[in-house]
Amino acid sequence: MKSDTGNILLAVLAGAAVGAGVGILFAPDKGSNTRKKIKDKVDETRHDLTDRITHAKDELTRTAKEKKEAFEDKLEDALSHMSYKADDIIAGLERKLEDLRKKNSQLQK
Repeated sequence: MKSDTGNILLAVLAGAAVGAGVGILFAPDKGSNTRKKIKDKVDETRHDLTDRITHAKDELTRTAKEKKEAFEDKLEDALSHMSYKADDIIAGLERKLEDLRKKNSQLQK
């Protein structure tokens, strides 16, 4: 959804820039004034796009960091849970081994 909003806003900005450029080109003004207006508009648009790209990069970095932290938390929980299960399995195997040793000692008597 954020991507759609960003795309729409970018399209609106691009349309406004093109419309302003066309309006400046067809406005009755001296060539030097027209070139200055076009340059100013290009600079303004470049600055706006730079800000948007920086903002998008910051958002992406923040989201990636949050996802990484969430993944690390889930991994830690899973490893902890598996550690407890492994301890339970080892304890069960030790009990079975002790039972087998008892049965073996009884059979050897």
